[in-house]
Amino acid sequence: MKELVEIVVKALVDNPEEVRIQEIAGEQAVIYEIKVADSDIGKVIGKQGKTANALRTIVKAAASKIGKNASIQINSKPKEIV
Repeated sequence: MKELVEIVVKALVDNPEEVRIQEIAGEQAVIYEIKVADSDIGKVIGKQGKTANALRTIVKAAASKIGKNASIQINSKPKEIV
């Protein structure tokens, strides 16, 4: 499922090389933490959160097929200090 999330998110953003997906798995649930560039966070969330909600729906449907719960957290990557 991590690959599914990564493919969808990379298709949405302008900087796909900066997309990082971390999978945090438990016994009953999986959390996908998505980190994108500051300039791309709006594209992943979408107007009124519709894109993020659609992504959550896809992930929850895929997770239910394997009997788990899944959730998504969207974060921007911290800027590196030079």
